[in-house]
Amino acid sequence: MARPASPQGLPATPEPFGARLRTWRQHRHLSQLDLADAADVSTRHVSFLETGRTNPSRDMVLRLCERLGVPLRERNALLTAAGYAPMYRERPLDDPAMTAARAAVELVLKGHEPCPAIALDRHWNVVATNRAAQALLASLVSPEQLADPINVFRLSLHPQGLAPRIVNLAQWRAHLFARLHQQIQATADPLLVQLQAELLQYPAPSDTEQTPLPGELLGVVMPFCIQTPQGQLSLISTTTIFGTPVDVTLQELAVESFFPADDFTAQVLRTLMQAAANTKAE
Repeated sequence: MARPASPQGLPATPEPFGARLRTWRQHRHLSQLDLADAADVSTRHVSFLETGRTNPSRDMVLRLCERLGVPLRERNALLTAAGYAPMYRERPLDDPAMTAARAAVELVLKGHEPCPAIALDRHWNVVATNRAAQALLASLVSPEQLADPINVFRLSLHPQGLAPRIVNLAQWRAHLFARLHQQIQATADPLLVQLQAELLQYPAPSDTEQTPLPGELLGVVMPFCIQTPQGQLSLISTTTIFGTPVDVTLQELAVESFFPADDFTAQVLRTLMQAAANTKAE
């Protein structure tokens, strides 16, 4: 996060390391004593780091980031603020150096067919989909709603998107907001905060009753029930992430895979996939 530009219009001064460290410590609801104990340093040392009276070593920056659970993107920012070179690369998924990662994502997406699966970036924008997801979305919303970039939160909750078709909209909306809140708590990403504020402006369903749904396992699985031309589908989802990434893009990448919650949904997904394959073959 940068300071405002000066009155003379000069470039904004980057936020110093100490201020960034204090922000992350407070974001994690830790006292200076808590952080000092976790990092095996004195409270005085943490205080001096935050006020700028002491400059951290590179190893100390990384140790504090580890104890605070700071995402790789912000670890780079903290290293830079402390006067060190960034440690973690950030390359687009189509970069030649990311060939193996891209192949892994495509393998997961394709292997999940005929069920839908989508790859998402840190702001919940779609970076890749499998054919099953394309076929399902094409049957539900207009092409205008599928223009790049597609944000799955906007697509799900916008009144001109999927919202009118979601049978359990009140529960699904609460589920999405819970996930978004959790990510904001983990990353402190200002763009996610803006997205949350935007989504809160969308019309909310009047039915907010949180009674369990068929197929719902409280705290574990929330079905995504949607009305389609073929009938009501019920889906559940899982999220796949890279376990130990050393690249910013990979840490922020997730694959959302949807599974049929009943036999009818499974049959419809197979039919949609077959129809899409036949259309492509013609």
